[in-house]
Amino acid sequence: MKAPELLLPAGSLEKMRAAYDFGADAVYAGQPRYSLRARNNDFKLEELRQGIEEAHARGKLFFVASNILPHNAKLKTYLADMEPVIAMKPDALIMADPGLIMMVREKWPEVPIHLSVQANTTNYMGVKFWQKIGVSRIILSRELSLDEIAEIRQECPDMELEVFVHGALCIAYSGRCLLSGYFNHRDPNQGTCTNACRWDYKVHDTQGDDAGDVQVIKFDFGQALEEANQNFAACGGATRHPLADKTYLIEEGSRPGELMPIMEDEHGTYIMNSKDLRAVEQVEKLVKIGVDSLKIEGRTKSLYYVARTAQTYRRAIDDAVAGRPFDYGLLADLEGLANRGYTPGFLERHQTQEYQNYLTGHSQARRSQYVGEVLEVGADGWALIDVKNRFAVGDRIEVIHPSGNRIVKLETMTRDDVPVNVAPGNGVKVRIPGMAGMQKALIARLLADE
Repeated sequence: MKAPELLLPAGSLEKMRAAYDFGADAVYAGQPRYSLRARNNDFKLEELRQGIEEAHARGKLFFVASNILPHNAKLKTYLADMEPVIAMKPDALIMADPGLIMMVREKWPEVPIHLSVQANTTNYMGVKFWQKIGVSRIILSRELSLDEIAEIRQECPDMELEVFVHGALCIAYSGRCLLSGYFNHRDPNQGTCTNACRWDYKVHDTQGDDAGDVQVIKFDFGQALEEANQNFAACGGATRHPLADKTYLIEEGSRPGELMPIMEDEHGTYIMNSKDLRAVEQVEKLVKIGVDSLKIEGRTKSLYYVARTAQTYRRAIDDAVAGRPFDYGLLADLEGLANRGYTPGFLERHQTQEYQNYLTGHSQARRSQYVGEVLEVGADGWALIDVKNRFAVGDRIEVIHPSGNRIVKLETMTRDDVPVNVAPGNGVKVRIPGMAGMQKALIARLLADE
């Protein structure tokens, strides 16, 4: 079987280098003005130039995201702003807007164009349309199943197909959500989404007054909980989440009898908060289908996230191509990342609606926590660590390195040549022993025994 490309996000030059070190074949980055990461983006023209040069020197690929859906004002500056970028010879532009695609095709017909997931391509006729326009790769919508991807592959054998396998999921088709624009006047299609779907929302009981206006019912939370428990048997047998303090049931008009629960606790409710995509178990099937590129989401994520996902999915791809059985240890490795709970998304069809994380709107790590980066290793094997989070002597730490990982118990460390028991947190530098050959390693503290 042919190995698909492993494509990682590059939010900075440092993250780009980590992606390549840990197994990525390609990275993608974007200019803030024309990509969907207008905020938290370290790539300006000089960084793009340096990144593309470094990538090509290593025999790697570098794609530039230019995937906004622009208003008229940005059309007037687009070609002039892209001129120096095209001169850097990126391996492709990632684009979504038909008008911008037409402009690039006319001015730079030799530049490969990858159609962004923002274009919401969900069927093979859509793929064929874009192929006629001159697009060389389609980044398929996240809403497709494995069977649908396989059918597109069969119907469009000459088009490169790219599929997201890890990262955040949106409650809407990419770019179609209006929450950020409604609450903050920030347009997701201009790269300024505020992730309003992750916020906590409170649900209130209401009733109509004599004038027909809706009024919020003020109620005692403890009393409401007691009443909810007493009346639970009358709720149609719907499952109540064990951590929910109050449950409301929604019945959609055209589906009588299908009761959908909304859970609320003292923090609010997270009815729109999707779990994160994790399709490492589906890599073998995607390889067999013949997908050309497997993509990781997360240009705003940490160096640790980039390294861990690159390493994990590199191993999954290599195992699939070699015919080796799936290594379930890869699931544990990904649990070391902060996440909102995992789902294979729409790749596998489910009988339940467990795509949402109802409990919290922020990410949590369950297996390990990123605590430091190796800056240098001395001839004596002691490594200088740039501390990111607290760790201490006696902790079990995982040393994550491109050559392989190992778990050790930390027996000693020093700060400014003085023995210490605790590395207190971000901004501190300490030294730890036994790190010969571990340049470029990252350090994680295990949160649970294995």
